[in-house]
Amino acid sequence: MKYSILRAAAVSPSLIVADCAYNAGQIVSCIREAHAKGARLVVFPELCITGYTCGDLFAQDSLMKAARNALLRIADETKDLGILSVVGLPLAVDGVRYNVAAFVNKGVVLSIMPKVYIPNYGEFYERRWFSPPLRSVPDSVYLSDDLCEVPFGVNIMLQEKDELLFKVAAEICEDAWTPFSPSVRHALNGASVIANLSASNEVVGKAEYRRKLVSSLSAKEISAYVYCDAGRGESTTDMVFSGHNIIALNGSLLAESALFDDCGKMLLADIDLERIAQDRLRTTTFASCREDFADDSYRTVIFEVDENSFGAGPAAGIGFQSASRQSVDQLGSLLPAVDPHPFVPEGREARSARSLAVIEMQAEGLVKRLSHVGAKGAVVGLSGGLDSTLALLVTCRAFDKLGLDRKGILAVTMPCFGTTSRTKGNAWSLAESTGCTIKEVDIKESVLSHFRDIGQDQETHDVTYENSQARERTQVLMDMANQTGGLVIGTGDLSELALGWCTYNGDQMSMYGVNASIPKSLVRHLVAYLSDEAEGKGEARLAAVLRDILATPVSPELLPPSAGEISQKTEEIVGPYELHDFFLYNVLRWGFSPSKVYFLARMAFSGRAAQDFEGTYTDDMILRWLKVFYRRFFAQQFKRSCMPDGAKVGTVSLSPRGDWRMPSDASAALWLGELETLDGSK
Repeated sequence: MKYSILRAAAVSPSLIVADCAYNAGQIVSCIREAHAKGARLVVFPELCITGYTCGDLFAQDSLMKAARNALLRIADETKDLGILSVVGLPLAVDGVRYNVAAFVNKGVVLSIMPKVYIPNYGEFYERRWFSPPLRSVPDSVYLSDDLCEVPFGVNIMLQEKDELLFKVAAEICEDAWTPFSPSVRHALNGASVIANLSASNEVVGKAEYRRKLVSSLSAKEISAYVYCDAGRGESTTDMVFSGHNIIALNGSLLAESALFDDCGKMLLADIDLERIAQDRLRTTTFASCREDFADDSYRTVIFEVDENSFGAGPAAGIGFQSASRQSVDQLGSLLPAVDPHPFVPEGREARSARSLAVIEMQAEGLVKRLSHVGAKGAVVGLSGGLDSTLALLVTCRAFDKLGLDRKGILAVTMPCFGTTSRTKGNAWSLAESTGCTIKEVDIKESVLSHFRDIGQDQETHDVTYENSQARERTQVLMDMANQTGGLVIGTGDLSELALGWCTYNGDQMSMYGVNASIPKSLVRHLVAYLSDEAEGKGEARLAAVLRDILATPVSPELLPPSAGEISQKTEEIVGPYELHDFFLYNVLRWGFSPSKVYFLARMAFSGRAAQDFEGTYTDDMILRWLKVFYRRFFAQQFKRSCMPDGAKVGTVSLSPRGDWRMPSDASAALWLGELETLDGSK
C-alpha cells in the first residue's frame, strides 16, 4: 500500500428484502467493482444479506440458514480478490440471535462482530429479534461443518499483513449513537479504521445530524470512519431509507453520497493512514486515554490485500522508478487533502474570514505585550515589502485597540545599496496613509564605515556585504526603540524562519515578532484583505499603495538594483514560496517522509503554472526545491532556537518554546538520502 494510502468504499447495493440469493449476488458484484476501482476495504449496510426490515421473518429458520449460506457464497465467489469486505447478516449462536458484521477476505470469513447496543424505541424494535453480546458469548463460531472456527466477539482487531497502520474494527448503526460507542474502545486499542454497517432511516433533519455524528466520531477517535447506510431497497411500511454513506478522517468529511442516490453507486475515498498515526502521536492525551481503556482481551486477525495497481502496473505495486505518470496520479486521485496551498483557504469568503481571524490574533498578541511592558510606542523597520507592511498594519490595529495615537508608531525606512525608489516611495506612502510617524535613516555611510573597520571590499557582494546591512538596520531600530520607550516589532515570517532566510542578529531579531507564525503564502492574502478593507473604508491612498506593494517582487534589496529595478529576487535564490510552504506544512504538521512529501507535491503541483517562474512546475523542479528545503531547514535551526516571542495563529509554528524543539546540529543525511533515491523525471 503505497505511502499508507488506503482506498475505501461504501456501497448500498440494490437489495430485495428476504431474498438472500439475490442480495448475495449484488454484494459480490459490488465487491468486484470496488476491487477493480482500487479499493482495498469495502463496507456494506447493516443486515444487507437479508435486508434490515425483515421483521418477524428473522425468527424463520429458513431465512437464517439462507443468510449463513449467502455469507459463505460471498466468501467463495470473491476468493480471488485481495480486498477486505464487511457485510451484515443475522447469525444464531448457541441459541442466541445476533445482528453481526462479518469480515471476508480471499475466500475466508475472518471474524464476526456483533452489534452491542440494540435499539428498542421509536420505530426501532430490534430487541424483539436480536440480543446484545453479553459476557457469556463464545469466542468463536462455526459457520459450517467443514470450515474452521471463526473468531467472534466485540474485542477483535483486523490487521493487514504488510501495512501496520491498516487496522480495522466495526460497530453497527446504533452503536455510534450511544454515549460510549464501541468504536471509541476500538480506536483506543489500535484500530485506525472503523467500519459502521448501518440501517438508519431517513426523517427530516437526520442527515445533517448523521453527518455531524460521523465527523465527530472520526475527530475524537482520531480515525477513519467508513459509514455505510441502507439504501432505498429497504424502504417499506413506515420507514424510508436513503443510502446516506459517509467517509470521514480525523474530523473532516472525505466523501459523502447524495440521499436517495442510485442503488449500487459506490462511494470511494483515499484515506491517508499516516495522518491518523501522526495525529495520535501528536495528541498525547490520546495515549493517556489508551492507558485508561487498554484491553488485553483484544484479539488480532491478520489479513492480506492486493497492492493497489489501478490497472496501470504490476501487482507488486507502484513506485516512482517504474510507474507511469497516470498510475501515480491515480494512486491518490481521491485524496481531497492534496491542496497546493494548505495555509490558504479556497474561496474569497473563506479567505477573508481566515485573514480577519489571523490579523486579530496577531494584533491581540501585540496588545498584550505592549500593555505588559508598558511600552510607550513601537518601532517598525519599513522596507516597502510585504512582511514589514503587514507588521506595520498589525501594529496600527493593536494601537487602535489600546486607544493609543498612531503617531506613537515609528516607521523607520533605512535605504542602502539595494533600495529602489519604488519600495522607498511605498514605505513613505504607507506610513503617511496610516497616520504613523516616519523617519528615514540612510545607512550607506554607516555600513561603508563598518566595511572599512573590518576590511570588507565594498565591491565584493558576498554574504558579509548583505548581512552588514541587515545588522546595521537592526541596531538602528533597537536604539531608536530605546530612545522612544518602544518595542521593536519583528517583520520576519514563518517561511523565512523555516528556510533561515534571515540574518542572524539582524532581521532575525526583534522584541516581538508579529509575523512569526504567518507563512509567506498567507502574508500576501492578509495584505490583500487589508487593502480591500481600506478600500471599503474610503482610504483610497492606503489601498493603492498596498496594491502596489502586492505587485512588487519579494526581495531583501541587499544588492544594487539593475537599471533602477530590483535585481535580487528571493524566490529565484531559495525557490518558490508556494512550494516551500507546501513542504513546510506536510513536514511539520504531518511528519511525512521526504518521498511522501514529494509524492503529494507532484499530486498538487505537477503541470501547474509556476508562480514567478516561466513555465510549469516539473517533477525535477519540485524535487530540486524539496532538497533545498531540507538542507536549509536543518542547517538554520540555530536561528530559530533564539527567535523572539510571537503570536501563534495556526497549527504549524516554529517557536522553540512551544512547538518545535530541534537540536541545532541535527543531521539532514537521513532525509536527503531518501530524496536521492527518487527520480524526478518519472
